Amino acid sequence: MESLRTQTTTTSFSRWWRQVLFVPLLHSRWITTETRQRLSAKVTEAERGHRGEVFLVIENHLPISSAYYSSAHDRAVELFSRCRVWDTEENTGVLVYVNVCEHYLDIVADRGINAHVSPTVWQAMCDKAIAGIANKNTEDSLTDLLDEIGQLLRHYYHLEDDPAGNELSDTVLYIK
Repeated sequence: MESLRTQTTTTSFSRWWRQVLFVPLLHSRWITTETRQRLSAKVTEAERGHRGEVFLVIENHLPISSAYYSSAHDRAVELFSRCRVWDTEENTGVLVYVNVCEHYLDIVADRGINAHVSPTVWQAMCDKAIAGIANKNTEDSLTDLLDEIGQLLRHYYHLEDDPAGNELSDTVLYIK
């Protein structure tokens, strides 16, 4: 897995071919309905006690139509926008993006939480999760990452009771 922002945005014929030749059945067996349900429950748990929002996206591969021009980081930023993670009341949305084909994990956080958390902290969290995923502990690594993000949000945006409720769905977005 690659880490936060280590991919450059350049055209890549090899990236495009990886997407075309990717066989989800061989690489995505761990993404069962039960796993997605457990991760969705973990997102709900990670959102307790603070005003932030956590959104998890797992994607098998980049869209073939844009894979030549766009990296996995570009896709994470695109989904951050498309899923309106940026549109939380206090700008405390955090998107966790996993691309199975590219072996890539990224965290894209809104400006509210980025005012408090340095890029090196996000990078360290990504690196830790990537190390766990490399050791075939994918679900546990993502669970731990969601816990860490929840703790970080509680540290800066603590709130016992959130009367505004949940601004984003807690359900894992799985893009086949």
